[in-house]
Amino acid sequence: MPAYRLILLALASSAIAHAELTLGVPAIELKPKPEDEEVQTTFKFRNSGDKTVKILGLESACSCLSSELDKAEYKPGEEGTGTATFKVSTFVGRHEKFVIATTDDPKQPEWQIHFILDVPAVVDIKPKTLQWFIGDEAAPKSCLVQFTGDAPMKIVQITPTRENVSFEWKELKEGREYLITVTPKTTQDITLGALKIETNSAIAKYRHQLAFFSISRKPEPEAAAKP
Repeated sequence: MPAYRLILLALASSAIAHAELTLGVPAIELKPKPEDEEVQTTFKFRNSGDKTVKILGLESACSCLSSELDKAEYKPGEEGTGTATFKVSTFVGRHEKFVIATTDDPKQPEWQIHFILDVPAVVDIKPKTLQWFIGDEAAPKSCLVQFTGDAPMKIVQITPTRENVSFEWKELKEGREYLITVTPKTTQDITLGALKIETNSAIAKYRHQLAFFSISRKPEPEAAAKP
């Protein structure tokens, strides 16, 4: 076959039409308010290719996220619109989620739409778990509870799930900081328990918080490496 025909065939194969769905941003960011139970957003995308693309399916990687597009086919250069709904639930902090659109384009059979959910923290407990090892001195340990939202909160009650600890709490900054101190009655038994912290928050999902305590076996020291 003459060389020029090989060149023409190569050029022809490289010019095969294909679709390319693009979002225009690395990810769609959502910043719900602390009281939001659900947040919804709309987003734009484009078929940047030179072939009509057909959407065959749309699937979320998380039950907390649902999404839909305004139609099933997009012509070359056409812009589309999508909507996404998040169930915020107990999410706190920054979370990355995505939706996968399957298409009829063999060069882009799956298109991932990335979302970032950034939920501000309203309650911060440090450390979240107070830990002792079996045989340790039954000394008191404390955790700091901070209410960082716009509205202050108060702790109104604390209930332990195990009876082998005593506890007390005091307010350090009115409506903002509390110190909870836990003392085990003994460290002879393996224990895993929680403190149920009840607050007077106006937002229902922040009225009940958990801090944890545990008594566990001390980890075995690693064996010295053999020469």
